[in-house]
Amino acid sequence: MNFDENLIRSVVAQVLAEVGPMPPGNGAGHGAGDNLGGQNGVFYDADSAVGAARAAFEQLRERPMADRKRIIDIIRRISIEQCEELGLMEMEETGIGRPEHKIEKLKTLGEQTPGVEFLETKAYSGDHGLAIIERAPFGVIGAITPVTHSLPTITGNAVSMIAGGNTVVVNPHPSGKKVAAEGVRRFNEAIAAEVGIDNLICVIAEPTLESAEALFKHRSVALICVTGGPAVAKAALNSGKRAIVAGPGNPPVVVDETADLDLAARSIIAGASYDNNLLCIAEKEVFVVERVFDDMMEAMRRAGAVQLNAGQIDALTAKAIVQVGDDHHDAASKDFIGQNASVLAAAANVTVPADTELLFGETDESHPFVSVEQMMPFVPFVRARDIDHAIEMAKHYEHGFRHTAIIHSRNVRNMTKMGRALDTTLYVKNGPCMASLGLGGEGYLSFSIAGPTGEGVTTPTTFTRERRCSMIDELRVV
Repeated sequence: MNFDENLIRSVVAQVLAEVGPMPPGNGAGHGAGDNLGGQNGVFYDADSAVGAARAAFEQLRERPMADRKRIIDIIRRISIEQCEELGLMEMEETGIGRPEHKIEKLKTLGEQTPGVEFLETKAYSGDHGLAIIERAPFGVIGAITPVTHSLPTITGNAVSMIAGGNTVVVNPHPSGKKVAAEGVRRFNEAIAAEVGIDNLICVIAEPTLESAEALFKHRSVALICVTGGPAVAKAALNSGKRAIVAGPGNPPVVVDETADLDLAARSIIAGASYDNNLLCIAEKEVFVVERVFDDMMEAMRRAGAVQLNAGQIDALTAKAIVQVGDDHHDAASKDFIGQNASVLAAAANVTVPADTELLFGETDESHPFVSVEQMMPFVPFVRARDIDHAIEMAKHYEHGFRHTAIIHSRNVRNMTKMGRALDTTLYVKNGPCMASLGLGGEGYLSFSIAGPTGEGVTTPTTFTRERRCSMIDELRVV
């Protein structure tokens, strides 16, 4: 296996630098025999974690499918029954988002993440015998998870990966490492007690640049699954291994003159304010045709969002958007990502009720809140001449991520036109972003949406290999 080590090191360093200072070293002073260093899935170095996950995989592959279901049921039970405690733990550690949504995410993942029922066997029979196509595991999967949904991403991925027969080692975001380790410990402790296998889900308790590199390059890691921004996606795609990449998004919303404006307003508020806009699928910028623009702004006010004027938006932008990198490009300030609308309002020199869910206001299309995936409960609204202009801007500011797009319209032709133009993995018509994941719409739930590598909303099948077994000229009994 060939690796571009310099590229991996530089890109992973960029990823970790974006989220604050790293813990020193590689867990020095902690070993496999220490407390939280080799039991119930919690380790301090990648090599020990991968070794334990490989041993657990060898045990799991000897067990019947019924045991996989038992294991998944245990993860579901803990995720549902302990959602409040674990959700509040994540809120306290990360300091971003909304506590009620941290709780809800764990509960919903426990209830709705697809399991072993997604695995299907196909059979072909004919004059030359019988062929069976089954889904087989990869083995040990290496995963990188984000601070925006630390334990929820681990939970959803673990269900799908174990359903496919795999085990997983997680290098969590450093700012969500404590809840990641505690959740993994609870999952494994219960699984070991009830099914007799430990370390099906492993986590690196002190995630560092070195542990991320080691996980990407480890010879026993068969597959990489990452959730994060452009830098971590690039690192995974250049790792030399098969990668499933849930990359960045900057989801645009288009509202045309046929839309139910009150429904559009309620939907935009519900989606853009959920967990303070931390969802990668969340509404980030809205393009409204000129004919109904003022009416749409009124509908937003009626629905409870608070409008900022131009001066207030400028004041917020000066604090919430910063320049980073050698090229001094715009980026969201870490001080405002995932914070409550009232915090953003204060930065804009406005006082709003503490329970305000969303701020909004009119900007031009060149405003940084339009182009940056800001992850804050403020949504810019941009005037469009007509539907074609709105779709053109939506396509441009989605940045070709092909992640998520949303339209509010009763015109099927407009819906079709936008869907073809943006070519996104998720496309929502007349609802909030969450409906695309089965929350108020049809479908199933996962927090890993693999746009760059094409798998889409991940399921147990995503984490399996196709294997064909053929019997030649026999066993066709028809």
